[in-house]
Amino acid sequence: MSDPLESAAGDSPSSGGRKIGKYEIIKELGRGATSVVYKAYDPFQDREVAVKAVYPEALGDDEHGRRYRKLFVTEASLAGKLAHPHIVAIYDAVAEESASYIVMEYVNGSTLEQYARLEQLLPLPRVLEIIYKCARALDYAAREGVIHRDIKPANILLSGEADIKISDFGAALNTSSDTTQITGVGSPAYMSPEQVREQPLTYQTDIFSLGVVFYQLLTGRLPFAGTNNYSIIYQIINVEPVPPSRFRAEVPVRVDGIVLRMLSKNTAERYQTWGDLAGDLVEALGGSRVKAPDAMPEAGKFDTLRRLEFFRAFSDVELWEVLRLAKWLPLPATAALIQEGDIGSSFFILVEGEVEVRKQGKLLSVLNVGECFGEMAYLGKHKFQRSASVLARSDVVVIEIRAETLPRASELCRHHFNGAFLELLVDRLSAANLRLSRLLDDSNVSVF
Repeated sequence: MSDPLESAAGDSPSSGGRKIGKYEIIKELGRGATSVVYKAYDPFQDREVAVKAVYPEALGDDEHGRRYRKLFVTEASLAGKLAHPHIVAIYDAVAEESASYIVMEYVNGSTLEQYARLEQLLPLPRVLEIIYKCARALDYAAREGVIHRDIKPANILLSGEADIKISDFGAALNTSSDTTQITGVGSPAYMSPEQVREQPLTYQTDIFSLGVVFYQLLTGRLPFAGTNNYSIIYQIINVEPVPPSRFRAEVPVRVDGIVLRMLSKNTAERYQTWGDLAGDLVEALGGSRVKAPDAMPEAGKFDTLRRLEFFRAFSDVELWEVLRLAKWLPLPATAALIQEGDIGSSFFILVEGEVEVRKQGKLLSVLNVGECFGEMAYLGKHKFQRSASVLARSDVVVIEIRAETLPRASELCRHHFNGAFLELLVDRLSAANLRLSRLLDDSNVSVF
């Protein structure tokens, strides 16, 4: 295959290096049958990116060119459509006679392929958290009308401990598109029964494929293995997989059940929603009750926030933003979270326990799980003087967000904070008016 750099652009006189369009090539990351991926620099946005350039002869191939073009256009059409912290962002796409390439978010990490081998398996809690984040990301994609159709370890990137990014949406099915979709795409070992039969697909096909990945990360082997694609497909349709615990004793029965339900051949017996799957994964991780926030996986923290009324209007994407901004604090009973007269710039949301609000020592109110306090530090001005004290009535867990960090959140995330604060202020004003009216009624009572 010819080097796409030769077709896309010449050398850059200013950088002294090669370029594809405006993107300055740093190094090659890998090659496939139809494309090559480069690490590059975007001088306009001042960021590193990954550029997937298609070999010119692949698109011009008489036998497969139309298919390759369709897959390229499918992935390119998602530029700017899927914005999720666990999906590789597509920034730009160019389809020209001289060059066809897609510009994506650069992820400094590796695929999950190496962790799907028996000699390099990840600890069980990390596997559960990775699958949880994949489930949340694919749920988001499904809500946007996108079914991936090619979920496998090679298409899931891992950076750090458990920061994952799903990539390669070239085989994706866009349910909102009127264009004819290519069938028979995907990797046979990870296909669902309905996919190998070329039946109509829903998001449940991705649940099945993620179940195969889950099984492989747990055991280092595929649930449906064979000497060729035909024998693998036969097993996918006809053979029930052996529980993962048979090959890895530490896998609990609960996790066996999750995996086998994901791999149900009958869609009616498979998970009906991504949310149901995510809930079971959190329970397998130890539930969403907060005991030691520092040791609590992100999946548990996310699920905790998702259940709070304060965050009802927040999308999953915005909740992941909140997790990046928030600090989780476990505090004992009687601890002072806010002292009257102090200067502060943080607001808090109660995750567990109760707190009491006092002014000049007098009890004003008791706040329960999901309620917010200290919000005037954000709504008023930074370094706001506290007008009351807030004390822990029991052992509590709160999340703290500093007002000065909130501008780093997206505009929509800030909008939902403002909406939640407005609801809170209206509720408190209504409660204050009710108390005032009762006091006035009591003062007007005549004594005979």
